[in-house]
Amino acid sequence: MGKRDDLIAQYAEDLRQKCGMEPDMDLLTKVTIGCGPAIYNADASTVAASQPEELETVKNNFLIKKLALDDGPALMEAINSVIETYGRSERNKYRAVVYYMLVKHFGKEAQYV
Repeated sequence: MGKRDDLIAQYAEDLRQKCGMEPDMDLLTKVTIGCGPAIYNADASTVAASQPEELETVKNNFLIKKLALDDGPALMEAINSVIETYGRSERNKYRAVVYYMLVKHFGKEAQYV
């Protein structure tokens, strides 16, 4: 297994253990690939949930640009809901896991066919 496969396995474990959901491994793999090289960078691979500008970046670059959602309060509500599910006190909130849960939340799996 390569480094990406190891990371995907780690993300799947986070979804099971910390978020209480069984991951769709095909979708998780596609979301992880969609994150690009950021998954290999210690800083970029996680979402700093306590920083409002980081949450704005997730909203603008992922939800609006990638998933083609319309801006509105529902986007930030969804981000906060995902962060709560992951656990606010959880130090490492992996970007791929957060994005995966947002894709599921908005039913945008078709973006990753």
